[in-house]
Amino acid sequence: MVARDTMELKEEAIRAQYEAALGLITGFDHAPRLGKPLEVAVAERSPGLGTRPRFRSTVVGMAARPVSTRPGGVRLLDRIEGLSDGLVSPEQAAALNVLRRALAIALAMGDTFAAQSGLAELKRANLEGRVPEPKRAEFTELLQAEALVVLFSFANAAAFLIAPHLGSQTVEIGEVQEVLTDNAPLALQGALWELDQDIAALASDDARLVAVISAFTEALMAKVALRAEGVARAGIFAAGSWKVEADGLVLAGFKPARAAKGGQIAMAFKKPHEVVGNHIAKYQALKLSKMLMAYDFDRKLNPFAELGGFIFTFMGDGKPGTGKTTLIQMMAGLLNDYCKVAGYPFRYQNFSIDQIDSYQGKSGQNAKAFIDAVVDPGVIGFGTIDDIDQVAGKRGDRQSSAGQQEVTAVFMGAFAGAGTVVRGNCTFGMFSNYPEQVDDALRQRAGARFLVDGPQTREDYIDILSLLLGKNHGIPLGQHDLFAAQEIKKAVAASFEGHARPHEAGLVKVWEEVAGRLGPLDTLAKLGSYLKAIQQADERFTGRAIKNITDAVKVRAMDFELPDDWMENPDLFLFKPYDEKLSMIRSLMTPITVDMVVQEINRYADSEFRYADNSDEAAVSAMVRDMRRTEEAKRRYLEGRS
Repeated sequence: MVARDTMELKEEAIRAQYEAALGLITGFDHAPRLGKPLEVAVAERSPGLGTRPRFRSTVVGMAARPVSTRPGGVRLLDRIEGLSDGLVSPEQAAALNVLRRALAIALAMGDTFAAQSGLAELKRANLEGRVPEPKRAEFTELLQAEALVVLFSFANAAAFLIAPHLGSQTVEIGEVQEVLTDNAPLALQGALWELDQDIAALASDDARLVAVISAFTEALMAKVALRAEGVARAGIFAAGSWKVEADGLVLAGFKPARAAKGGQIAMAFKKPHEVVGNHIAKYQALKLSKMLMAYDFDRKLNPFAELGGFIFTFMGDGKPGTGKTTLIQMMAGLLNDYCKVAGYPFRYQNFSIDQIDSYQGKSGQNAKAFIDAVVDPGVIGFGTIDDIDQVAGKRGDRQSSAGQQEVTAVFMGAFAGAGTVVRGNCTFGMFSNYPEQVDDALRQRAGARFLVDGPQTREDYIDILSLLLGKNHGIPLGQHDLFAAQEIKKAVAASFEGHARPHEAGLVKVWEEVAGRLGPLDTLAKLGSYLKAIQQADERFTGRAIKNITDAVKVRAMDFELPDDWMENPDLFLFKPYDEKLSMIRSLMTPITVDMVVQEINRYADSEFRYADNSDEAAVSAMVRDMRRTEEAKRRYLEGRS
């Protein structure tokens, strides 16, 4: 990546363009050259009702303006205000402010480019009729370059500024047609004419208005960047970098700036050393955080997803108080910090019980909006579903509400449905204290299992006691190396080795029978026999379980952490071209071993047997309680009759 010295695009230069920007929004006439006017369907109304709200302001000088119907007339201000019932909504006001601000930034950037490229002097000479003949070709080329610079700056700034207002609504814009490069004013008029057309055709409400502006500006950036590739005169802008301090916007040539869509995260982040115990879960969360950062925004794909070692969904389960929330806070904090360094947009969303609605269909809509927000290919996404046993209903469970059943259906389709596309820009974590109460098919859609078992050893308990007490005490530590037990690689190696044999009693019985019959499980045939024996012991152990196991093995083949330097200095890895990132990851991969496969089979099967045992035990306990109640009721009834 080319090193850039970032300059400041001064606020006074931007504000000086506000009047010109407002003039463009208020209205101008434009005869389209390349684009064709869209046919807008007008909704049928009852006789006597107008086609738009009639509103007359009571403020002196503020008369309502009708939307222009003259061919070529562009009145964006009226077009946007015409979506309301008389009063401008917050979304409409935000859209208008974004457009004015983006236009002013673009015009200021155009002036800056003109001054640095020599175009400003040629413009003055042209007004005076003194441009020499040898300079006329250069003048034309610089006007074309300025038009591209201004167009891209407008689209870039508008996309960046509208992003925080964008919800889950999406629209399909298609390719932008009216891209004119004769000069900057005509270029902006052409773009605004086409935006006006798209708003008229597609923006039926405020949410769609914001989505149309976002989609249009993204499409305009793509088109202009492609056109700029062969324009040498635009090199000053392409190699430069300007920051708009008030907005936190950086115009780095023809590269899109990215803003987090949907606002900032309100969460108390945790550092890795603050997660005591949970070694495998912590290790996998650390790896997954760095894996997500390998996502390529241009290719819309992650090399880890292509290589088959990406965790799209995982299940974190454990007893209450073992650290599930802390694990979420740690992973979200890592991603937030990494994305800040790289300038990537990060979106964290949590789906909880308060999004289950009594209205039919609303819970499903909430779940779909949650999924859409996280999978958005324009962000790095992390979605969590806390207490999923309460949020998603078990099919066939009469105690589950209709809303919970809707949520289950949405999650199943999103996590492993016919239309699921894993780009590698996001991951979903399902967390529960009682995973056995989660629908079997939904639980099996969790590609990885994070056992969150909390502190286990004496060293863990000393570490967590010291951590939670803080520093406001004078109690000596004693003979203990603080946090040494939390050294992740050493602890994880021991944890993985612990799965060389199964832990759950039911699986131990299967293991001993197969190992006694076949000896060491060191071939694919023997491993397949072990898997079949597990399936015979638990019929829920299906082909999806095998896929989850093999995915986990592929993750183990990438049993390396991307170096911290790659996260701290994005030029070393994050900003590399996709194919180069893919090659760098391949060079770090290790071969799959028999030990890896055995450990992952046992780890996954242990979790399924644990869930089954807990579920059966809960059912038996409930039946025993019911029988005791029945016996007690009979005893009291007979005593009452005697």
